[in-house]
Amino acid sequence: MAYEDILYDVRDGVAHITINRADRYNAFRGQTCEELIDAFNRAGWDKSIGVIVLSGAGEKAFCTGGDQSAHEGQYDGRGTIGLPMEDLHSIMRDVPKPVIAKVQGFAIGGGNVLATVCDLTIAGDRAQFGQVGPKVGSVDPGYGTAFLARVVGEKKAREIWYMCRRYSAQEALAMGLVNKVVPHEELDAEVDRWCAEIMEKSPTAIALAKRSFNMDTEHQRGIAGLGMLGLSLYYDTDESKEGGVAFKEKRKPDFRKFS
Repeated sequence: MAYEDILYDVRDGVAHITINRADRYNAFRGQTCEELIDAFNRAGWDKSIGVIVLSGAGEKAFCTGGDQSAHEGQYDGRGTIGLPMEDLHSIMRDVPKPVIAKVQGFAIGGGNVLATVCDLTIAGDRAQFGQVGPKVGSVDPGYGTAFLARVVGEKKAREIWYMCRRYSAQEALAMGLVNKVVPHEELDAEVDRWCAEIMEKSPTAIALAKRSFNMDTEHQRGIAGLGMLGLSLYYDTDESKEGGVAFKEKRKPDFRKFS
């Protein structure tokens, strides 16, 4: 597959997958997700690769979720909601290699979910995390909610989704959403150090460990499939569409009129 929305590079046994849509704050469309799935498959089953690093291009954002300009009741690709999110999240979990999120800038919405699904997350001190779904007529009814609760705890996960606040890198570290925070200018070097340490370890032992960790939450794959089906129906409602319209009109949505 020829990549248009992402960059793929291998250095010292580490596959670097970069969402290359800096002009959109690295928001993804259907094509972006398709390319990411292909790249994770490519890196995940290449025995010469020991670690996968997921990042976003530029200085402003890791990823800000689904591209609202591509969302007119539905996105532009395959999958239950026009974005193959179940497939993307699944391949990130299924590949027998640690996946590290390198987060600079915003990890918002679906970008926050991607960082959550990664095995490890290393953030620069300028990073910001959070969810926006209920503000724009959307939600992630799968790993983005259920798995998030395993990562940060039930109370914090509900706060993140119900309140749609933004959290600093240090706040994300305190809640367990991030493994390490470093000064922005040291982020690349710190990620390289973590990769080098992992590359010294037994790949088979790590693969077995990852499978074992995943088994505890494997039932959430089914939750995600059912949830995305419900989400596809929700996207056809006036209530959900109000979120997208209000976003484009730069006003607060009025969801209550649909109650």
